[in-house]
Amino acid sequence: MHSMSESAMSLREQKRVETAHRITACAQRLTDERGLDGFTMDDLAEAAEVSRRTLFNYFPGKTDAVLGELPELPDDVVATFRAGGPHGGLVDDLAELARVALAAKPTDRDSLTLGRRVLVGEPRLLAAVHLRFETVIEEFAELVHEREGADFDPGRARLALRLLLAILDHALAVLVEEQSERTLVEVLDEQLGRARGLLA
Repeated sequence: MHSMSESAMSLREQKRVETAHRITACAQRLTDERGLDGFTMDDLAEAAEVSRRTLFNYFPGKTDAVLGELPELPDDVVATFRAGGPHGGLVDDLAELARVALAAKPTDRDSLTLGRRVLVGEPRLLAAVHLRFETVIEEFAELVHEREGADFDPGRARLALRLLLAILDHALAVLVEEQSERTLVEVLDEQLGRARGLLA
């Protein structure tokens, strides 16, 4: 009975993730075709084949729908990070959190290309992404504080996180531009290695 319950929860969560992904894909396509002001939430609900009520249960507005959900890290992964793992070095362990987050939200090249084009074309979306990044940085800076202790410089934590986000953004740009079958995680690892070489 316990395993059936877990299975049902897993199926419900999978359906929820798929619905959120479909809404975001439709929101990005509509933005690409019409601009952010060129469609309504009703248009988006129709395109994503969900009710208006369901749409608002997932996203409060168009900007959030276009940006999509932030991937959630499993509790055990966060606990391992708090305990000083999985590798023992702060930058390596932050990079591991990024790998887990990216692996939890697999996206094909066409979707990545569309998402990047939409963000570049809409200044309000870029501003929203920046605000989201700042929120993520503050949340993870607190996680680093819990891991490293009160004596760890919070400015150092924020710098590490901003560098990692910049490398991730660059890895995304490289993946969109190149013609290969590599994953975003593979490109991120490559660019992390290059960054280490530059900063050594």
